[in-house]
Amino acid sequence: MQVRHLEISPPLLLAPMAGLTHSALRTLLLSYGGVGLLSTEMLSARSLPVESEQASPFLVRTAGERPLSYQLLLTAEEEVEPAVEALHRFGADAVDLNLGCPAPRVRRAGGGSALMDEPGRVRNLVRRVRRATSLPLSAKIRLGEALDEDRLTGFCRMLQDEGIDLLTVHARLRGESFSRKPRWPWVARVKAALAIPVVANGGIFSVDDARRCLAQSGADGLMIGRAAARSPWLFAQVAREVYGVDIPEPCVCPPVAFGRFVTALQERFRPERRLGRLKEFTHYLAANYPFGHHLATAVQKARSVEDAWTAAMAFFRRCDQQGLARLEQEAGGIDLPAPRYPPLSQQGA
Repeated sequence: MQVRHLEISPPLLLAPMAGLTHSALRTLLLSYGGVGLLSTEMLSARSLPVESEQASPFLVRTAGERPLSYQLLLTAEEEVEPAVEALHRFGADAVDLNLGCPAPRVRRAGGGSALMDEPGRVRNLVRRVRRATSLPLSAKIRLGEALDEDRLTGFCRMLQDEGIDLLTVHARLRGESFSRKPRWPWVARVKAALAIPVVANGGIFSVDDARRCLAQSGADGLMIGRAAARSPWLFAQVAREVYGVDIPEPCVCPPVAFGRFVTALQERFRPERRLGRLKEFTHYLAANYPFGHHLATAVQKARSVEDAWTAAMAFFRRCDQQGLARLEQEAGGIDLPAPRYPPLSQQGA
């Protein structure tokens, strides 16, 4: 998928997610392969110009995290130029505009999905961003407040006319929860109305989901969100099985993913920034086990990364000894928190 000078190959995009789409998750995904475009978390355009790449957990990145799209939360036109200038300074490969976040706090501030109620205001914001950068410019939306094809496609055509190069459609209405089945055929209606690439988002948790979504939406690509934390190997699986990308078959092993994630947190984040991100990630990774809520609860109760590590290792020792053995094999020489019990290899297991 070509977007200006940027080739997104395979056309698999990481969704911006608060508390999740940071450097530790991005490098974990890259260790498996298959990601065509990475993303930051949602970034406040107002505070971005004074943020430090070295200090901000939202901006820290490694050299290998490319291509990387930075998602902006805009609420006022005067925020545009300083924020875009900061993104140029940070070396962004693309810019994404958040027009779909349904969080009440974001909507009350006049951002996210609230902007879809004010197309004139959105037009001015997009026009101003487009003038400020030659980088690929995308936007992410939901279907709106209610199913209204004319209103939805009219809004999307306006985005295209003002210079949006790629549009991602989360196939749910603003008030619908993640438990609601996504409306992928509605993405097809947007796709039919536009000449720019359209990416489908929502409800993609397996290779079969990816195939069904593409069949129903006709989308040019897929954006994967929560499943990136639950199954960080999913991008590689979809890239191989749906798009025919020649990459190694990924190792489906939650303990290994947990170890890689903790390693990245230790390497790149200040101590006070680690535990919350580990708890958020583990909430999703735990879904790989029938009794994974025990893992999620144990890590949630931890008061330090070391306590969380010990709790997770105890869970893996009970429920996934094979996975724990793989982690211990991979972790040789890596400075991980020391478990408060003998390694599996010393227990005669």
